[in-house]
Amino acid sequence: MKEVLKNKEAWNQLSADHYQAFKKALKEVENTINTNITKELGDLRGKSLIHLQCNIGFDTISLARMGLKKITGIDLSDQNILYANKLKHDFGMDHIQYIESNVLTLDQIHHEKYDIVFTSEGVLGWLPDLNQWARVIKRVLKEDGFFYVYDSHPFFHVWDPEGLSRGELNLKYDYLNAKADQDFIIGGYASEAKRAENYWWNHSLSDIINALIGAGLNIEYLHEFDTLFWNNGNMKKVSYSLYEYPQWRSKLPLSYSIKATHRK
Repeated sequence: MKEVLKNKEAWNQLSADHYQAFKKALKEVENTINTNITKELGDLRGKSLIHLQCNIGFDTISLARMGLKKITGIDLSDQNILYANKLKHDFGMDHIQYIESNVLTLDQIHHEKYDIVFTSEGVLGWLPDLNQWARVIKRVLKEDGFFYVYDSHPFFHVWDPEGLSRGELNLKYDYLNAKADQDFIIGGYASEAKRAENYWWNHSLSDIINALIGAGLNIEYLHEFDTLFWNNGNMKKVSYSLYEYPQWRSKLPLSYSIKATHRK
């Protein structure tokens, strides 16, 4: 698929810069994962986890630091996987395994099952087919395990981002039946933005939930948050990797999480 290939090429341009930025971050903090996520994940000691769309593996290392017995990271970008392997050696995390793969075709090359299937922070918008995504999740999830996703809220993405930074709510994008949004700039949150053609899909909350249900998973909870995991402009830092618009506290959903298990 042309859009997925372009996304891979675009993310490859960011890998080296992300490696430098997150190597520094992992030296400064024990955990790069925000507290909304760590509170919900609970005790991971002794469990196995597969991290979908892991980027260069900085959060994968943070998850490993939480006591996981076995951990595998998956990413579309070959350069992300290259630097993920460099990063794991830098921090003595040689028990982490990384696999280069499109998440949507992962089940064709990887057949292990895990206690936890995890994905977070800027992930689902890069996937064109959530139904296939959900089917893959079910296939790599143990019968007594759970799936967890934490991402930016699709309703947040209907607003003009420049308007939000000025304190204005101006509708710009579709929420329902949204088509792929083509852009020519990528990155900027952990490195300088690069010029690269890329595509992003704003899946509605119902699309996400219905894909998981359709694959045979049971929704344990849906939580919504008024914090965001990057500074979208003129936001107040709440804690590590969490920001808020003070004027819209409790008024505007910026992120969400879902936990799902096999249907009994």
